[in-house]
Amino acid sequence: MTTVQNVRLERPDQGEEAARADLYGLLADLFYAPPSQALIDQIAASATEGEGSLQQAWAELVDACTKARHEAVREEYEALFIGVGKPEVILYGSYYLSGFMMEKPLAELRTDLARLGIERAEEVSESEDHIATLCAVMRYLIESGDESDGLAQQQSFFAAHMRKWVGDCCEAIEAHPQALFYRPVARLARAFFEVEGLAFDML
Repeated sequence: MTTVQNVRLERPDQGEEAARADLYGLLADLFYAPPSQALIDQIAASATEGEGSLQQAWAELVDACTKARHEAVREEYEALFIGVGKPEVILYGSYYLSGFMMEKPLAELRTDLARLGIERAEEVSESEDHIATLCAVMRYLIESGDESDGLAQQQSFFAAHMRKWVGDCCEAIEAHPQALFYRPVARLARAFFEVEGLAFDML
């Protein structure tokens, strides 16, 4: 389901919805696997204008990418999210919602994904409640839905499967002493999810 490292960081004059889709896509890529050096360099070369918490978090990630190297980021990713036995930080919604992996929240998510006509690709090993997969679904919903029904669908999916736990996941990453590159990634994600939640509240 998740397409790795195909994010478009800038789409001038394409509007807010395209920017939202791109940011969900970027977060999906960064959480699914350690980024390539090409993607790191692409982020490092991006503009950082603007004010507010989301823009500040983006600027921090851009700065981190100017110093990052793929091999070090790969080692960090594996230490944080893979490891031996239980990962240092878990990226699956069921864990935060129920305390266990592969529990009722995942079954409910799979039901909703089936209703949306979305299936996990055979080559994807992660379960559907992985934060990267959920970001990829949100990108899909933004790009495929019409303006009115699409927003309602996005709001419903975000509320049911992301809003209650993604902030806790991001905070766990930010607090971990081994999170160097992924600390600004998590800050960006948390700031973006907070903006999304506020925007959905206004619908």
